[in-house]
Amino acid sequence: MTLVYALTLTLLGVAGMLTLYRAARGPSMLDRAVSLDVMTSLSMCGVGAFAVARDDYSDLPILLVLSLLGFVGSVSLARFFAGRSGGGRGAR
Repeated sequence: MTLVYALTLTLLGVAGMLTLYRAARGPSMLDRAVSLDVMTSLSMCGVGAFAVARDDYSDLPILLVLSLLGFVGSVSLARFFAGRSGGGRGAR
């Protein structure tokens, strides 16, 4: 089972590096925002895989905080970008 955990954490690390590349290189601000949201999800997966690998679930409050931060960040960025695009409700 150790091989499975090592492979999972390696793939999460590679995905994190590719996500950071997109955040640094992204042509638009929306690309950067989406990549940071993906980074939050990847960190949640990493914390969960690490907790399973150690068989210690005391890290679950960290997952709860990360999920709340990810949700609030996504909603506020969506509202911010909806307001900047000139579209949305009431625009003609």
